[in-house]
Amino acid sequence: MEPFRLTASQARNEIRSGSLTVEQYAQSLLSRISERDSIVKGWAHFNSDLVIEQAKILDRIAPENRGPLHGVAIAVKDVIYTKDMPTQHNSPLYVGSHPEVDAASVQILRQAGALILGKTTTTEFAATLKGPATCNPHDPTRTPGGSSSGSGAVVGDFQAPIGLGTQTGGSTIRPGSFNGIYAMKPTWNSISREGQKIYSLILDTLGLYARSIEDLQLLADVFHLEDDDVPDENFDIAKAKFAVCKTMMWSSAGPGTEAAMSKAVQLLRDHGAEVEEIEFSPELQKLPEWHLTIMHGDGRAAFLPDYVVNKQDMNELLVDHVEDVWKISHADFLEAFDNIGAARPKVDKMLGGYAAVLVPSIPDEAPVGQDSTGSAVFNCIWTALHTPVVNMPGFKGPNGLPVGVSLVAPRYRDRHLLTVCEAVGRIFESEGGWKSQL
Repeated sequence: MEPFRLTASQARNEIRSGSLTVEQYAQSLLSRISERDSIVKGWAHFNSDLVIEQAKILDRIAPENRGPLHGVAIAVKDVIYTKDMPTQHNSPLYVGSHPEVDAASVQILRQAGALILGKTTTTEFAATLKGPATCNPHDPTRTPGGSSSGSGAVVGDFQAPIGLGTQTGGSTIRPGSFNGIYAMKPTWNSISREGQKIYSLILDTLGLYARSIEDLQLLADVFHLEDDDVPDENFDIAKAKFAVCKTMMWSSAGPGTEAAMSKAVQLLRDHGAEVEEIEFSPELQKLPEWHLTIMHGDGRAAFLPDYVVNKQDMNELLVDHVEDVWKISHADFLEAFDNIGAARPKVDKMLGGYAAVLVPSIPDEAPVGQDSTGSAVFNCIWTALHTPVVNMPGFKGPNGLPVGVSLVAPRYRDRHLLTVCEAVGRIFESEGGWKSQL
């Protein structure tokens, strides 16, 4: 196998065994990027000389001093600060901006021995619906999703094994589905957001991309994501009880998602699991509306500094946030805050009765074009509820493109969820019907 095709865990093992140097691994990734970047366009900033320089430094570290991610290459969304690369937010206001400091997440990854490859494309401030020029690697006429467009695309295209994204609505899970990879939105605030552009303090969550659950578990170790109870390493699907929740947004589902959800349920049942359908209670039907209210309200404060400096160069949607074109009152804001706050323990209890709950990731396959990154209607609910979510690849839509489904669990049950996903992922990958042709 060419090194660039290795998962993060496989690359780490090859480097640990001495059969692959970090420099050799980096060179393979650089060759892949050189071959594919003109098609996918997933990088906002990239410096191959810096990558090789850092790889050589990592190779000189004695084996006994190497971290758990030694040599593993990671792509970083360009709203997350990196001390040796610019952070430009895909905004004309920040062209060439170079804070010269690492975000907390990047600090942790570097300390673990990771090789930071470069900065990946995003919608402006990770807050708009219009995509960057990035294309879906499986069909360049389509969007890779957003706002974490580049991270999802380069991981899906084997240009990086791991990517960092962010999610305020659906900006991690949606690109995961569109690019046919695993994507995790951990429990809110379980990974520090210091040093990344904040859209909404109450919603923003650092997101993780990988091509295997084992890689997500490796990242969970590095970021110290721990449940109160140790997950059952012998989890058996045949003895498990799952639920499926189509959510109050099910009318938005297209044929790809309808088929993927149906097949996912059938596969779980075929392997012995019990699966029942559940619904949100009547008093929680406004969750999507409350999420939107909080996002718009928080956006007023988040984008005011740039608005007062250079309003004319800002995206119109960001200006709308600051000028409050939706006329969101403080009473509206408090109603949304309080109702979502009250909903979280109720939903935790609902989810806690099952090994995990199956929910839609997206309405359908990735839309054609780069003018829109797609809809987050199925993601915003879980973002507002702060629950961990993992997009599970393996299914395909009417055009043969990837369609994911998600598994969710109660807050701070991230490691339990990953344990379940590992078992379920083996089934979905082998029997779901979609395989990457890249």
